[in-house]
Amino acid sequence: MSRTLVAELLNAAGYSLQANRKTKEGDSHPDRDAQFGYINTQVTTALTEQQPVISVDTKKKELVGDFRNNGREYRPQGNPEAVRVHDFLIKELGRAVPYGVYDLAANSGWVSVGVDHDTAAFAVSSIRQWWQAVGRTRYPDATRLLITADGGGSNGSRVRLWKRELQKLANELGLDIMVCHLPPGTSKWNKIEHRLFSFISQNWRAKPLISYRVIVDLISATTTKTGLTVRCELDTGQYPSGIVVSDAEMAAINIKRAEFHGEWNYTISPKAYSPDCAFIS
Repeated sequence: MSRTLVAELLNAAGYSLQANRKTKEGDSHPDRDAQFGYINTQVTTALTEQQPVISVDTKKKELVGDFRNNGREYRPQGNPEAVRVHDFLIKELGRAVPYGVYDLAANSGWVSVGVDHDTAAFAVSSIRQWWQAVGRTRYPDATRLLITADGGGSNGSRVRLWKRELQKLANELGLDIMVCHLPPGTSKWNKIEHRLFSFISQNWRAKPLISYRVIVDLISATTTKTGLTVRCELDTGQYPSGIVVSDAEMAAINIKRAEFHGEWNYTISPKAYSPDCAFIS
């Protein structure tokens, strides 16, 4: 009995070599569907009232350099682009951290490509840059901003720094900032994933991301037949990790939690903000 014969017998019996497939969601939260219904109601209401609605998230971090990038592209036969065998970080180049903002009403994206840590401060800074460059012109009569985000990561529902930085942003913009987090285990349903990030990945398939300029240009060149446009800018700011937000700072945040899962759904309204980082009335 040889392995060749075993393979032939397995093939004849309807077996084939197959890779694992990520399809098991695991245990879901009992209010998962209700939360999606709540988010849909808030989004529909905001869009009807012509208020800005954005979906936000961090795209997969990318090594900068001549590394293999998934996918295939047309090249002269027998002449594939040569890249490094091993994916070891090039310290001089570092990693790119793309944080995206997808505007649902306009079908447009904004991506800030960071060079430092993926923190809540970086996430909110990206939203701030989107508003200053695009949002305030597109929505001059806005009174609130609705953000849909995953429940984890730099914009997670439990991240104190996320809420503190949103308070700063609300103060600067003079807008109520309403946040709705997706329930646990449902990040793939975040609209930014399949309306923006997936097309960026398609656009730069098989193209080594050899520099930050290449990354910015490839993201900016992403379009679709349905009219998606993307703006991208490099953010060279430093966003240190490990920042601790005190209980006093949290207590001073002007936050109103929804009756339905207030840990996922809340609104942060503007307040005066003192130079010593203490919120005041």
